[in-house]
Amino acid sequence: MRSYPRSAQILTHNKRYIPGGIASVNRAVEPEIVFTNGRGAYIEDADGNSYIDYHAAFAPHLLGHNDPRVNEAVTRVLKDGASLYGSGTTELEGRLAELMCAAVPFIEGVQLLNTGSEATYQAIRVARAATGRDHIIVMQGGYNGWHNDVACNLMTPLETLGPRVSPGEYPYVPISAGIPEAHKQLVHAVNFNDPDSVEYVCRKYPVAGLIAEPILQNIGIVHPSPGYLQKLRDLSREYGFVLIFDEVKTGFRHAPGGYSTLAGVTPDLAVYGKALANGYPMAAIGGSAELMRYFVHPDASRRVLLAGTYNAHPVPTAAAIATLERLLENDGEAYRRLETLGSRLEAGLRKMLENVPGSTTFVRQGSAFCLYFMDHAPVDWHDIAANHDFARDAAMRRELIEAGVYFFPLAVKQGSISLAHTEADIDHTLEMWGRVLAPEAAQVQARSY
Repeated sequence: MRSYPRSAQILTHNKRYIPGGIASVNRAVEPEIVFTNGRGAYIEDADGNSYIDYHAAFAPHLLGHNDPRVNEAVTRVLKDGASLYGSGTTELEGRLAELMCAAVPFIEGVQLLNTGSEATYQAIRVARAATGRDHIIVMQGGYNGWHNDVACNLMTPLETLGPRVSPGEYPYVPISAGIPEAHKQLVHAVNFNDPDSVEYVCRKYPVAGLIAEPILQNIGIVHPSPGYLQKLRDLSREYGFVLIFDEVKTGFRHAPGGYSTLAGVTPDLAVYGKALANGYPMAAIGGSAELMRYFVHPDASRRVLLAGTYNAHPVPTAAAIATLERLLENDGEAYRRLETLGSRLEAGLRKMLENVPGSTTFVRQGSAFCLYFMDHAPVDWHDIAANHDFARDAAMRRELIEAGVYFFPLAVKQGSISLAHTEADIDHTLEMWGRVLAPEAAQVQARSY
């Protein structure tokens, strides 16, 4: 059994000065491990235990921890004397915006921010400014940040949420205190893959915008049903709302232009983060010139305020440039490599699951994946909440951590492969997974697939 005495000491110390002891409370999980360093596909804790990492800090480390090329870019701007000036523009932010516009076909302008939550906040503001309306549609089970418009209807228990309704909407279920009751009346949650409910809401309220992850990656990997994203596009045009794709997780992990380019559906606005800068704090909002001009609208009463002392700080901006240059070089070689690793993991796990009792379903999109303990790929949060074996999922994650394979120890959280993972890492992971899921078949090796 692994032990974590030094981690416990650090957490006890931090609790004296930080409420809960942790700077972001969604990191408070069991086991309470304090990590001290990461290199490539591996992380190490304060007690010297090493792990193959598939959490990737909620998925930004697409190149792996401490990627040398990204670190070199950061070191270079620091050595060159780059600083935070707080006045005017910089060559770095122009270079990053140019790279993004080249990578994402529908983006005609970019604004740079620090976090995904800031980006979704600004996207919703633009939608309201452009339409003159107030109501917003969000997806049950999706996560789009911490602010009032989206801090709701995350992984809501069915006893709170109620039975499936279609067409219809679900009550605003906050995930935070301090949200005004009046504000909740402007936000309407519907199930993913349910366009009839989107139309139902549009007929009842003046909707400014709909925000959705094009794949629900907050609850594993929930793919859009065939035609679903295009139906959202069609409804946005019919009812005049702004279609916002939250590609904070999917953007640049699945393709240079994000999942929207793979789906062939163009949103009005898209927001990016996480993999954009390989772990450095960077986010972006991009979209049509018509909508992006609201940040500099000549009519001050219609202008959307965009201000941030740390926006386009040279360190994360340099990291983002280096990350995108790596992802875009050699005609997408990085994505082919990620697909090879993902396919290897999937083939090995599917073979292993033949010997595992009970219902299992493996779902993958490129380098992101999730194993569900149910007999089919989920279509929405109701489906998962009703059919997934959460206790079995949580137990599997705890046992994998004990075996030196780190998945975030919360059910239905995605796993993420990085370019730093090797075939040997995948094979070892499958071996450990086999010992956890099917001890009688533990000798099955990934290299045989």
